[in-house]
Amino acid sequence: MGAVASSARGGRGVEGTVLGDLPESCVAEVLLRLDPPEICRMARLSRTFRGAASGDGVWESKLPRNYARLLAVAAAGDGGDRQAAAAAAALEAESLPKKEVYARLCRRNRFDGGKKEFWLDKGGRGVCMSISSMALSITGIDDRRYWNFIPNDESRFHTVAYLSQIWWFEVRGEVEFCFPEGTYSLFYRVHLGRPFKRLRRRVCSSEHIHGWDIKPVRFQMSTSDGQQAQSKCYLTDPGVWINHHVGDFVVKDSSKPTNIRFAMIQIDCTHTKGGLCVDSVVVKPQYLTQKKSPQCYV
Repeated sequence: MGAVASSARGGRGVEGTVLGDLPESCVAEVLLRLDPPEICRMARLSRTFRGAASGDGVWESKLPRNYARLLAVAAAGDGGDRQAAAAAAALEAESLPKKEVYARLCRRNRFDGGKKEFWLDKGGRGVCMSISSMALSITGIDDRRYWNFIPNDESRFHTVAYLSQIWWFEVRGEVEFCFPEGTYSLFYRVHLGRPFKRLRRRVCSSEHIHGWDIKPVRFQMSTSDGQQAQSKCYLTDPGVWINHHVGDFVVKDSSKPTNIRFAMIQIDCTHTKGGLCVDSVVVKPQYLTQKKSPQCYV
């Protein structure tokens, strides 16, 4: 073990060789088979590993095929000339080291007026997305007797839509995006009760919670290439944020934008319902939902 550790740090091993004696091209071949976090750790072993870990070939293999399109969305940001941003992003994709392109896409990149954001998952080549409640079409949102946008530091966007009471509950949304190839899952992130801070401690007001145990809420999703999904459930567990799974969709061609429409509905007007926070709609690669429970999301 001591000899191996010494060799990894650049000291001479039992056979008089070190990892630094390996050609950089051989090290790059090894790094191609590792995940990005593992590549960063291996870069600490020696100068040879650090040089190989900075190579464009290594990082381009970790980028999705449509990374130039994603870079254009990130460059456009909250607004501005999309065509100019796309042209600048194309130049950037060619000139920047691929490691920097990868790091840029892994950040939270806001778009559509700051109401949506996406980022590249570091454990794979899929994209995650969060869509603020401010970007959703909510029935009755302009009437403060029913809905209010309230500040909340547990939201990525620091604002959530809070429902006091309503008969017709309907929250719809739509997004068009060039997702990389893969299978994705879509969720509504909601919370029964109104969370807030009192004396620096988190508390939850259940004052307006009612009506969600009478009839289930229906979730719907459809894509521009004809995929559809629907599900339904009763809303339970006040006091915690829950991801309610709407359905899955498959992207086969990352060069074309996929349009997704989704809805959360409870329109049985025989009773009112209230006491619900709607934070966002979340889209993420299906492999992430298989690693941990898709219900809880903070």
